[in-house]
Amino acid sequence: MKIFKKILIANRGEIAVRIIKSAKKLGISTVAIYSEVDDASLHLQLADETYCIGKQELSDTYLNIEKIMKVAQNSGCDALHPGYGFLAENPQFVAICQKARITFIGPHVEAIKLMGNKIKARAFVTKLGIPITEGVTGTPEQLLKKAHTIAFPILVKAAAGGGGKGMRIVYEDDNLQEILEATSREAKNYFCDGSIYIEKYIEEPRHIEFQVLGDNFGKVVHLFERECTIQRRYQKIIEESPSPTLTNEIREKMAGDALSIARKVAYNSAGTIEFLVDNELNYYFLEMNTRIQVEHPVTEMVTGVDLVEEQILVAAGNPLRLKQEELSQTGHAIECRIYAEDPTNNFIPSPGKITLYKEPSGENIRIDTGIEKAVEIKSFFDPLISKQVVWGYDRQIAINKSVAALKNYTIHGIKTNILYLLFVLQHQAFAKNKLSTKFCDLHTGEILSDIEAMHKPKNFINAAIAFTLYDLNLNSLKNKRNIWEEIGYWRLQMEISLTIEKNIWKLKLVRKKNNTFWFEVAGKIYETCLKNISEHEINFRIDKRYHKAAVSKDERGTAYVSFDGLILQLKRNDILVEGEEYTQGTGDSGNGNLFAPMPGKVIKINVKAGNKVHRGTVLLVVEAMKMENNIVATQNAIIEKVNVKEGDMVDTDLQLVDLVIP
Repeated sequence: MKIFKKILIANRGEIAVRIIKSAKKLGISTVAIYSEVDDASLHLQLADETYCIGKQELSDTYLNIEKIMKVAQNSGCDALHPGYGFLAENPQFVAICQKARITFIGPHVEAIKLMGNKIKARAFVTKLGIPITEGVTGTPEQLLKKAHTIAFPILVKAAAGGGGKGMRIVYEDDNLQEILEATSREAKNYFCDGSIYIEKYIEEPRHIEFQVLGDNFGKVVHLFERECTIQRRYQKIIEESPSPTLTNEIREKMAGDALSIARKVAYNSAGTIEFLVDNELNYYFLEMNTRIQVEHPVTEMVTGVDLVEEQILVAAGNPLRLKQEELSQTGHAIECRIYAEDPTNNFIPSPGKITLYKEPSGENIRIDTGIEKAVEIKSFFDPLISKQVVWGYDRQIAINKSVAALKNYTIHGIKTNILYLLFVLQHQAFAKNKLSTKFCDLHTGEILSDIEAMHKPKNFINAAIAFTLYDLNLNSLKNKRNIWEEIGYWRLQMEISLTIEKNIWKLKLVRKKNNTFWFEVAGKIYETCLKNISEHEINFRIDKRYHKAAVSKDERGTAYVSFDGLILQLKRNDILVEGEEYTQGTGDSGNGNLFAPMPGKVIKINVKAGNKVHRGTVLLVVEAMKMENNIVATQNAIIEKVNVKEGDMVDTDLQLVDLVIP
């Protein structure tokens, strides 16, 4: 068997970790690259060699071909794996690797050029007689004129795009020009290609993709399908396999078309053929991703095939080991993507310092991540933290196990979508497979109402008791002294004031006996028994019900208590923390000044001093976590001063614009 000696991973985060693990299985040494802001990443700890290639800008680091190739050559690598995103579908990068005699672990240049460009791919697939949606191509100016040849709604997409980036739905032409320009700009930024196109948008489709794998000897197999219908802003958030939608007849037909495409382009790596499926199970070719996909673990869980390992072996020149007749789907797998974002605030990215990170564990639970402890999530990259993949004997068991695992996935200090995912998985429409790519559009309001309903007095009281027991008793354990004796009897009537989610709750300790505590909250006595306490975890009983909670604190004294997926933020009002005053940007301070809603980079400024603006006017665009965020005027005003310039890095405490309110 042919094998590489050393592989450079031209990526970061969870996919870099994933590649390193498969390489180690094959006894291959690995080289990791990183930017300065990534110096605490897990992939650096796992790689055999690491090299810093820049500070933070993507163009200076993970998109800098010259720097990456220099590291690959100087470190003696004979192969390079691009992962997904960044340079994974850049034909120029592949050609440079070939010239340097470093094997690119991915498909050949011609396949990437043809199928990696969505416009060329559509034309190619049409000739094969495979169904495809209506579409038009051209520059933003040409598309503005051609758009009306297709009935609205339409989809504006990046020709070289992927992962939901550079994609926008348009229902009317009022703001089409702005959307075309923004999509082209985003495409240029993330894919080094500003080409865009328009296609007909199919209402309420399902998104189903087929995994293919080919070698350099003309052999291609498929590893069945993944249902990727649950999406938000065209970004997949839950994937599963097998699809609960397809009949065996349609599955075989789609698989046949996927293989036809792969064979016709002589595909020689891991790739994905993606389709849209309507309510009548008619399907249409969407695109081909000429790389490993984010959601590849779903396929691995139901087929038992290590796709990255096979990808490496094929690239090394080995014939494909897999035979189509021997491949099958066993059981059901569900992947949930964990993002650093705030569902209750329009899913705005939520970078920042994690105060507690604890993954769920158990049989057939897999976590793919680029972190392993409480670290800072940076604003420079995609908000994906990790992927939770769960296998069960059937779909319902997989759903139940996924829910249980998410309830035990603890991330404090930043906002995440974990609770949102929990409600999606438990939604009746999901259970009954009444799905479309508009699922989140249709049900998010309802889900957010259910999340808000969890913020009720009973849970506040449980959190207050959990935190108080933890805060007082853990100190006693750490210091190996009895804090209760030091407090003395006179303090047993002490009252603690807590702010929980902006509400003040007063909790009075009225009695204590051994590990039993009696608290008075809102005029009611709660008998509480402390069962077990350890770092960041407490088990206790309130009256006759047992509870388990996770607890953490940040450097500002803010505490986080979580149970059953709910995270509540608390703070003791009777304890002062050094440096207590902090400024937190909210996008609008309410007095005519605008702040950044999150750390990011100013990429566009639309106004200058003296301009009159109306409510809703986009003043600036701040990019954070690979997403453009419009900073808008919340009321009619006059621009007094713009405090930033394009290219500036901003934080939440920086005043972006001074406004004068008439």
